[in-house]
This record gives sequence, structure tokens and C-alpha cells, in this order.
Amino acid sequence: MTEIRSRSVERSTQSAAGIPILLLSIALLVGGFALVAQNTEYWLNVAGGISAATVGLFLMCGFYAIQPNEAMAILLFGDYRGTDRTTGLRWVLPWYSRKKISLRARNLTSDKLKVNDKRGSPIEIAANVVWRVEDSAQALFDVDDYQAFVNIQVDTALRDIASHYAYDHGDETDEPELTLRADAEDVAGRLREELVRRVAVAGVAVDEARLAHLAYAPEIAGAMLKRQQAEAVLSARRLIVKGAVGMVESALADLNERGVVELDEDRKAAMVSNLLVVLCADREAQPVVNTGTLYG
Repeated sequence: MTEIRSRSVERSTQSAAGIPILLLSIALLVGGFALVAQNTEYWLNVAGGISAATVGLFLMCGFYAIQPNEAMAILLFGDYRGTDRTTGLRWVLPWYSRKKISLRARNLTSDKLKVNDKRGSPIEIAANVVWRVEDSAQALFDVDDYQAFVNIQVDTALRDIASHYAYDHGDETDEPELTLRADAEDVAGRLREELVRRVAVAGVAVDEARLAHLAYAPEIAGAMLKRQQAEAVLSARRLIVKGAVGMVESALADLNERGVVELDEDRKAAMVSNLLVVLCADREAQPVVNTGTLYG
């Protein structure tokens, strides 16, 4: 049976204000040195002065400073005793060891990864992630290097996300699906959820995750560009034809309603053909004067 390792949990610890102890240690140092210098003939005074100075130096070893959004993990011979988040000059007994950790938000832009999307097309992808340490005990003691851990998990999550989405929409016959290029917000939400799950063991919170770079790999970029251009041309053609058909229908309806000219089916077909050619052609129409009749 697999043993489940217990996670570290951050807890607060007590520390003393540093300013009063700093003044005390300075007073002991100054007084000790003055006592030794003025009473060198009496060994008791010398011993007392040395002892006072030694205590002052001993107290000096217990100071540490915490800035806003920083924390100090306190340990006693390797045993975690708690985390101090009180800002300013603080003091603990000198035999306590200390590890400082930043709680500020950090911005990470991953390297460009070459991966395959859902359809197997090679693409380049990178992400921008905003993260911060939320639990100092987990970050320091549950992973070896929490910053390197986050970097690796971002790359792993990107590879996993890319394998679940296609770069772009395929043929019109394909069922509608989310894609990396067209649905950036949904992909970003999925990426953040994946990262939150992966870095939870390190006591890290992910505030934001978005794709910073997305492109086809160089070996297929040219072919995909031609495909996108062809799709754009086809889409434009469909729009033009749809609009032209609507204009022809409107023209025929207006002519019939106003009684400008009576058109039989053959003449309507010829008019529709001519109008569609004029409206859908790439070049301007060249007028032709017909001196005869439609029937010869």
C-alpha cells in the first residue's frame, strides 16, 4: 500500500521586537568595553565587562529584518517552529536558524515550446504566469526548489493543454470545438486550473495564466499560411455571393412591384445571370450595347 506523505503547514511563531533588544545590546557592548578600559587593575571588573560585551554580541546574533510581503521561517536544529510575517526589525534567540522567503507576486514567461496540438500539427507555444508563495512551509520544505518546480510545472501544463486543443478550426464539416487561437480566454482558464492543481504541493498560488506566444512551427508555417489565405478568399467569396443574391432578389421584386418592365422566365434568367456576373466579378463590368432583341 502506498504511503501518503504528510504535507507541511505554515503556522505563526512569536518573535520579539528588535528595537528594545538592539538598544540593550548596544548598552551592554558600550558598558562592557568602558568597564574593561577604566578598571583594568581589578579582574572582577574586567571579567564583568567582558561578560557584558559577550552578552551584547550574543544578542546581536538574533536580529533579522522583514519587509512587507516577506516571511521568515524559524527552525530549531532543523525542526520547523513557525513563520514570522511581522514586518520590521525582529529578534529571536540566536540558536534559532532562519530562512527568508518572498511572498510577492512573480511574473514568469516560459520558454517557447515546440509541441503537437490535438490534430498532431507542430506548434510553438509559451505562457505568461503570475504566481506567488502562499504557504511558506510547503514552499521551503515540501519541494527541493520551489522556483524551479514552478518553471517545470508551467512547461508540463502547457504541453498537456496543447494536446487537448487544436491550433485553429478545421474544415466546416468538423464539429465546433474550442481552439488555441480563437478561444484564448477559455484556454487561459483551463491553463490556470491545471497549474493550480500542479503547484499546490509547493504552497504556490497562481493569480493569472495566459498564452504569451502561439504560432505554427517553422516547417509548416508556410503551408498553413497558404491554407489560411485560401480560407479567407473562400469566406470572402461566400459573403459576396450571398450579398449579390440578395441584391438580385431585391431588384427583381422592385421591378415587378413598380411595373417598370414585364419579364418572362427567360429574360429573368438572363438578367439574374448578368447581375450576378457584374456583382461577383473581380473587375469592373464592361458595358455592351445590344442593338437586337433577346430572341434574335
